Amino acid sequence: VQCLEMTTKRKIIGRLVPCRCFRGEEEIISVLDYSHCSLQQVPKEVFNFERTLEELYLDANQIEELPKQLFNCQALRKLSIPDNDLSNLPTTIASLVNLKELDISKNGVQEFPENIKCCKCLTIIEASVNPISKLPDGFTQLLNLTQLYLNDAFLEFLPANFGRSMHKLAQLERLDLGNNEFSELPEVVDQIQNLRELWMDNNALQVLPGSIGKLKMLVYLDMSKNRIETVDMDISGCEALEDLLLSSNMLQQLPDSIGLLKKLTTLKVDDNQLTLLPNTIGNLSLLEEFDCSCNELESLPSTIGYLHSLRTLAVDENFLPELPREIGSCKNVTVMSLRSNKLEFLPEEIGQMQKLRVLNLSDNRLKNLPFSFTKLKELAALWLSDNQSKALIPLQTEAHPETKQRVLTNYMFPQQPRGDEDFQSDSDSFNPTLWEEQRQQRMTVAFEFEDKKEDDENAGKVKVNLLVFVSFFFIFFLFVRSVSLGYLRRIYALP
Repeated sequence: VQCLEMTTKRKIIGRLVPCRCFRGEEEIISVLDYSHCSLQQVPKEVFNFERTLEELYLDANQIEELPKQLFNCQALRKLSIPDNDLSNLPTTIASLVNLKELDISKNGVQEFPENIKCCKCLTIIEASVNPISKLPDGFTQLLNLTQLYLNDAFLEFLPANFGRSMHKLAQLERLDLGNNEFSELPEVVDQIQNLRELWMDNNALQVLPGSIGKLKMLVYLDMSKNRIETVDMDISGCEALEDLLLSSNMLQQLPDSIGLLKKLTTLKVDDNQLTLLPNTIGNLSLLEEFDCSCNELESLPSTIGYLHSLRTLAVDENFLPELPREIGSCKNVTVMSLRSNKLEFLPEEIGQMQKLRVLNLSDNRLKNLPFSFTKLKELAALWLSDNQSKALIPLQTEAHPETKQRVLTNYMFPQQPRGDEDFQSDSDSFNPTLWEEQRQQRMTVAFEFEDKKEDDENAGKVKVNLLVFVSFFFIFFLFVRSVSLGYLRRIYALP
């Protein structure tokens, strides 16, 4: 059989008997895979196994229609024909009474035939990326349906007659209506009592209604990329919810009742218009990932310190001038990004977050970092500037030129745009006084040391070592310059 490839990931229930002439038996083939074979029609060899064939894969070909003979394969349990050129699904599909999985995604199918209801064993229908105009009444008689994918199908609404019988789909657990043209949440959705995962992303919804709270079994809810301005307080009814995605909407506030979603582990409200977060956010004791980047937040609630399970915190592109001291109680955070805010200092308590591995502080107004940073032993990446080339910039111990105190310095501070005076002249002259002055400006204090019992003798040694280093660098520079000029004179016979 041409293009007959049995993939290792797919179970072959039947067994191929290679020689029928000696055994007097026919070949038993249960799985055929013709994916990516550049086929324009279903191979005729398929029909030789119509009595035993259970799985047929025709993915990614150029098939325009399904022949009637295909539907004589009544043992077929899975029919996969995504990414082809089908324009319709023939009514003869009703013959496949044992069909459990149907994948016709990425085709040109405009509607399902009414007699799809005869395929009563169907549990999964994948019909995404098709110009489907409507769903037939018979659809609601698929009582064993557990997963229905209709994203990217140009749907504006679910027909009323579809809604009246929606409660019959008691087994439906996953419903994907993303990337369509819904302006409001279909009323029929809240009748699917066993629904566990719902995708409504990338539509035109303006409100997340309270009816969503009727879905007591809902675990995953994606409402991102809509136009949602308000979230009804009755969302707290989704007591089993673990993942709530509200990214890229027009939210100005979150309801206090969001704190009642006790099982929430992921909350994404980035790219909205939030000016504050409710204090009840601290009640989400199981929250592991929290993203509120790209908003208009001027502060974080102190209750954020109660998020003891938090592992990832992103608050990029807001207007935070400071962080609450309580953030130090989030001791399980490994990744924290505070890029593009207005932070001028960080609390000492940040040193308690000893599991931090990645910390992004670039594009802020920081002039120094608290000395408690020396406790962050797991820190692998510290970002302090947008044009930083290394993940972690080493920190050096020096003596402050004015106070003589021992400090940790880093050339990345202060994070302010450099003026023309920061660049050396292109002339041959070298001014060591100006060079030392610029070096000290770049080496602004990064860590404040609070120990008042500073050893003056040690500070003096550090200062002497620093002066010796500068002198050595200056002498080395003059030596290299002298050698280079001598070499050029020999090559070009310069005076």
